[in-house]
Amino acid sequence: MGERRYWGFLSPMPAAILAELARAAEAQGLAGVFAAQVYGPPWIPLAAAAATTQRLKLASGIAMPDRLLKAGVNVGLGTDGAASNNRLDLFTEMRLAALLAKGTTDDPTALPAHTALEMATVRAARALGMEERIGTLAPGKFADMTAVDLGALELLPCYDPLSHLVYAAGREHVSHVWVNGELVVENGRLTRLDTTELAAKTAYWREKIRSQDE
Repeated sequence: MGERRYWGFLSPMPAAILAELARAAEAQGLAGVFAAQVYGPPWIPLAAAAATTQRLKLASGIAMPDRLLKAGVNVGLGTDGAASNNRLDLFTEMRLAALLAKGTTDDPTALPAHTALEMATVRAARALGMEERIGTLAPGKFADMTAVDLGALELLPCYDPLSHLVYAAGREHVSHVWVNGELVVENGRLTRLDTTELAAKTAYWREKIRSQDE
């Protein structure tokens, strides 16, 4: 099976483009990667986004971000849409990416926890061309923060918080979220949205879509 490449164009805010590539392609050819960004000459990919769960659900192969990282490509994690990744959960993507890297290479040290966390944060921001605004907590950047409760019984004992974030914790352990400094989740509850109203709207659209399919 051959390799298909779709290249983007040089721009201050590079847009992600879709790419389907053969699993046998070399890492520098974006093997197993769902989306790629290209910055310019010599027309090699410098940033990519891996949607691990999406590829598995659609039987599109296994993303191999560890190979891309070794080739000097910046890789960020993504989820794709709800149709091909029902959970839309970056905690799942971190854990799955780290475990698949180990299982496909027979190397338990492949894609360690700190790298998976970087792929979900600073590397993802870099891949979007937004590194100066998001991805890390620093003066002048948006104050986007997520607090995770590592004191839950099922997470005890905790020896390495970073490893726990990737391999043990999940979105159910998120206690607080701030977006640009504004508290939007407090003690696991949304502060700006009415969940009862949201559930009612979801039920309405479910029935509307279902009736169109009949």
